[in-house]
Amino acid sequence: MKKIFAIVGLFLIFTACTNKKLDKETALKILQEQEGYPKTIDTEIYIADPADARKLIDAGLEKDGYVKISHTQKLIDVGKPIIAFTDKSKPYLIPQTEEDIKNNVQRVRIVEEVNGKILNVKLSDDGKSALVEFKILFIGQSPFNRISNISTNDSKVGRIKINLE
Repeated sequence: MKKIFAIVGLFLIFTACTNKKLDKETALKILQEQEGYPKTIDTEIYIADPADARKLIDAGLEKDGYVKISHTQKLIDVGKPIIAFTDKSKPYLIPQTEEDIKNNVQRVRIVEEVNGKILNVKLSDDGKSALVEFKILFIGQSPFNRISNISTNDSKVGRIKINLE
């Protein structure tokens, strides 16, 4: 009888130690590490492109003082920048890389994407992984959001698979 209790006791200890459980707080920490939240969502503006200049004008960014656009250009100046960013736009500008400078590209911040809260944690049948559902929120919307196709008014639901081994 003692052997049975010892075997059952060892079995319970073994299963308790190997049973992996993922709570919402731990899932949030893992999510932030793996997915790199908060994320900056940006867009590229080609500063020598008349089509991008038109988008900025149509969005009212020139009128609001975020950009200055050269409305006339000589044939010899084709390919040179026609869009200039003002001091008012500096908080939204992302530093240019050498490649950006070479290609006449300026990246601008649209919005910050953050994970709001963990909605659900579902462990797999084998206990080796978990599917985590979380709410994605958009905060700090910039004026340049007007030229993007990103809908930042609604929250979204994200899903990620986390390995527990």
